[in-house]
Amino acid sequence: MSKIVRFHRLGGPEVLQIDDIEVREPGAGEVRIKVRALGLNRAEAMYRSGQYTFTPEMPAILGYEAAGTIERVGEGVTGYVVGDEVNVIPAFSFADYGLYGELAVAPIHALVRQPQGMTSVEAAGTWMQFITAYGALIDIGDLQKGETVLIRAASSSVGLAAIQIANMIGALPIALTRTSEKRQALLDAGAAHVIATQEQDLVAEVSRITGGKGARMAFDPVGGPEVANILRALCFLGIFFQYGALDTADMSIPVMEVLGKDLTIRGYQLFEITQDPERLDRAKAFISTGLENGALRPLIAKTFALEQIVEAHRYMESNTQIGKIVIEI
Repeated sequence: MSKIVRFHRLGGPEVLQIDDIEVREPGAGEVRIKVRALGLNRAEAMYRSGQYTFTPEMPAILGYEAAGTIERVGEGVTGYVVGDEVNVIPAFSFADYGLYGELAVAPIHALVRQPQGMTSVEAAGTWMQFITAYGALIDIGDLQKGETVLIRAASSSVGLAAIQIANMIGALPIALTRTSEKRQALLDAGAAHVIATQEQDLVAEVSRITGGKGARMAFDPVGGPEVANILRALCFLGIFFQYGALDTADMSIPVMEVLGKDLTIRGYQLFEITQDPERLDRAKAFISTGLENGALRPLIAKTFALEQIVEAHRYMESNTQIGKIVIEI
């Protein structure tokens, strides 16, 4: 029997409960992992509350990221053996797999060997954030040295990852945050500039920073009416990535701005990368290089025990953290 986090109804963090259940043996192309740490993600809160892209079947498991040790291997598994330290990246559906627990089954296409020199806590908080940012900025957007990228919700784990990736390639990351409260923390995290959108004129500030040219790219998990000003701050042929919906209201689009600058507005999910083997391999290589040379490093906001999963989700939804929240087992 193993302690597994599940929920039996939709709702807030309080619906999460720890059940003692028997975790199945791994099937073909799968491994079973003794989990040491779990990374928390907004998608899991959305799934738990019924705001995700599909409705859970109860009782539901969840969890996209984990670090641990392979405890069993299924039929046909090659390249991995019992005892290997691995990380699990989001490359599957919650309908099929979930990692919140002491033991978890995962498909081998979602595995990566744990980088040397990283703790399980750091590793569990690495792959979702860096692959998400890499996919938009590098794989699709082809961000180049000297170009400017606007990073909204910059104090989130993905926002911080985007700052680091931009710096790694010599681009200029501008952090967007609602107030000045997190300004110094974002500068310390590598942001070249910080704009508090509720206190400053976003378009005027971007114009000043870029010498009137505008930013080449924007990376946004929020959406809503503020999108209009972000689009106004982009340059000719700029690209806007929407990778989340923290504000579920319809986005405001200034049509003449889009037409006049030939802007691209693009929806994006990391599964576009993680479910394509070639693109995922390139992402792993890019991120591994950054981890090895120190250009990339996850910032851990706080750790919790598995028994504190409800408190951990409440903390995630408080929006007060800077960096990744991790459950340590």
